[in-house]
Amino acid sequence: MTTADPTGRIERAEIEDTSLLAFYRDMNVAERRTFWACAAGWALDGMDFMIYPLVIGTIIALWKVDAGSAGLAGTVTLLASAIGGWLGGYLSDHIGRVRTLQITIIWFSVFSLVCAIVQNFEQVLIARAVLGLGFGGEWAAGAVLMGEAIRPQYRGRAVGSVQSGWAVGWGLAVLSQAILFSLMPAETAWRWMFVIGALPALLVFYIRRSVTEPEVAAAARARHAETGSHPKLWEIFTFPIVKTTVLASLMATGCQGGYYAVTFWVPQFLTKERHLSIVGSTGYLSTLIIGSFIGYLTGAWLADRIGRRNLFLIFSIGAMAVVLLYTQLPLTNEILWVLGFPLGFFASGYFSGVGAFLTELFPTRLRGSGQGFCYNFGRGIGALFPFLVGALSATTSLANAIAIFAVVAYAVFFIAAFALPETRGRVLHAD
Repeated sequence: MTTADPTGRIERAEIEDTSLLAFYRDMNVAERRTFWACAAGWALDGMDFMIYPLVIGTIIALWKVDAGSAGLAGTVTLLASAIGGWLGGYLSDHIGRVRTLQITIIWFSVFSLVCAIVQNFEQVLIARAVLGLGFGGEWAAGAVLMGEAIRPQYRGRAVGSVQSGWAVGWGLAVLSQAILFSLMPAETAWRWMFVIGALPALLVFYIRRSVTEPEVAAAARARHAETGSHPKLWEIFTFPIVKTTVLASLMATGCQGGYYAVTFWVPQFLTKERHLSIVGSTGYLSTLIIGSFIGYLTGAWLADRIGRRNLFLIFSIGAMAVVLLYTQLPLTNEILWVLGFPLGFFASGYFSGVGAFLTELFPTRLRGSGQGFCYNFGRGIGALFPFLVGALSATTSLANAIAIFAVVAYAVFFIAAFALPETRGRVLHAD
């Protein structure tokens, strides 16, 4: 079935097989290589980002940093990633998705290693900020690469399944923490956590050998080179695309603001307000991570079955409800452990539809810039939430601070998603 907007360019592919793994069975060799490269990139990206929230308690104790300042380091990472994502997306429209992906992975791996040798908190702030440029650029290039490499009838499930790699990376970070903090004193273990964060650099060797540029992107760049009509950095703010840019940016702000308000501070919530040890909190975080992983896979399946918008609307409501239960009720630690699963499920699962949704909203010539800007604008504003939660926790409980900012963010997510069009099955053109 084909439908058209006023430009006459929108086509939609029928989605006949909605089983979760249908996309993988039908992939060719090139598509599978791209899939595994992007999944590994997401996993290592997630591991690298989650290392800091896991060592934040140690850094607070080591350098006598207040919670607001400690949260600021997470904020500057995300603010820098917003800039890096926009520039990385723009760069991917000019030099290619694959080449940009390699550059950004090397970038954030190197600066994770720098974080391991810093001598004071000010140096941590600077190193995390510079790392964030590559962190944001990697998502932008990888999301566009994956969205273009997969056929439209499978795009939601494929991109969503890749997104589940984030939970794997989070799990690797927690496992590394449990092992290193058991074997070493905390004053040494946190540095080795950042050394592990440099491992993504090894992925570049596989990408260089195995991953090729999507045909639709290569064709678009070749045509623009012939005509001299290269996309401009500010083109996503011109009519008629500016409305999509604004709404998609608000949607990304809500979905990421809520996520970061929860996941950045939950480790500290468990140790500070629930009085669990670092090693003792591992089981609680594991339940959260397992829920997150299942949420990603479920969201990937639902993105193609019920559509991107319905996925966002359902999961934003579910996330608000579970956050309030988790933080506001006087629950025993055993019940809190059980609630970690639905918290991870609803606070993460909607991300499975975001990459495909943003890919489908923008034309090919602006896809990297548009997708990179909107997602990472959301990161930039969402980046304020770790700092604001930390600052508010000085006047109220950390649980209350998490709940306030998470609920506000998920409400913004719901409203913006409701205002955007459904894009399930949209065919991409070399425009």
